[in-house]
Amino acid sequence: MNKDGSTRQYKYYDFIMAAFVTVLICSNLIGAAKVATLWGFTFGAGILFFPLSYIFGDILTEVYGYARSRKVVWAGFAGITFMAFMSFVVVSLPPAQGYTNQAAMEAMFGQAPRIVAASLIAYFCGELVNSYVLAKLKIKTAGKYLWLRTIGSTVVGEAADSIIFYPVAFLGTWETSLVIQVMISNYTLKVLWEVVMTPFTYRVVTFLKRAENEDYYDRDTNFTPFSLKT
Repeated sequence: MNKDGSTRQYKYYDFIMAAFVTVLICSNLIGAAKVATLWGFTFGAGILFFPLSYIFGDILTEVYGYARSRKVVWAGFAGITFMAFMSFVVVSLPPAQGYTNQAAMEAMFGQAPRIVAASLIAYFCGELVNSYVLAKLKIKTAGKYLWLRTIGSTVVGEAADSIIFYPVAFLGTWETSLVIQVMISNYTLKVLWEVVMTPFTYRVVTFLKRAENEDYYDRDTNFTPFSLKT
């Protein structure tokens, strides 16, 4: 908030929000339900890109604070909700005579309602837990040890996401052993993604703090998830 009471404007906040929502929608639309095996390692295909949303979440919380990160989480929630609704409508429309790709459309975009519900709940809980932990750690560490905050928050946030998503989405459909295997594999890969991307996160955070003249500490923040106030 500026001295005159107006809302502060940032140069890059909106771009990061757009990138976050784009990554989120694409990873949920394309890779959520596919299980792949590479070099003997079984994992959900969405794992290749979904962790980027957590990296964006770390950057947002570190630079702009929990409240602005929460607003982006809600934007992502709205985006994947609309994506799921649009997919349902498009797949449900009766195909025209001579149209031969209905089966392919159903296979690609006809996600089961429980997968959509699992994705929404897991995403919302995981992202907000991630931001909350990072914001609290920033105060505890007095702004030091960024690597500890980004990795530590991801460890907790991704655990919440994985524990919710895979059992809710696939338990009873997949074999229990496969659910557990994919859940553990994906969780491990997500955390490793965060570790590998730490140098990139450092560079982006350093750039944004200088460019935006902002380094927010959530000392007086209302951490309720059900608000859009910044």
